[in-house]
Amino acid sequence: MNKRGLRSTEQRRLIIDTLFDATEHITIDGLLNEVRAVDPRVGYATVYRTLKMLTESGVVQEHKFGDGHTRYELSDADHHHDHLICLECGKITEFEEPAIEELQDRVAARHGFQVQAHKHELYGRCADCRRKNARR
Repeated sequence: MNKRGLRSTEQRRLIIDTLFDATEHITIDGLLNEVRAVDPRVGYATVYRTLKMLTESGVVQEHKFGDGHTRYELSDADHHHDHLICLECGKITEFEEPAIEELQDRVAARHGFQVQAHKHELYGRCADCRRKNARR
């Protein structure tokens, strides 16, 4: 915040702390609900602006998984992961697969392409939903 010339307010610190404690990909509304449980005075605009600042600075990644909701998670330069998204229940599972990363690097090199960023998202039905539907 200091680098961007923004004041470090109590509300911004609460938003950032709550985001850092999140265990899942969180929406603005989800983050707002968690923050308001601690301080009901925090407004939507404050959460929105704080997430925008964190996203622009690379601290947070923004994800749009095709369901109309934007989700956020902390960036981690040391660990790249991809996502499995259940179209039935909305569950998001993170995974790491070195073979996929290696193959992407080989394909890019073959085409003389320098990858700067990528995302890999697989959409389908999770094991729980498949089991639930099999019992019907």
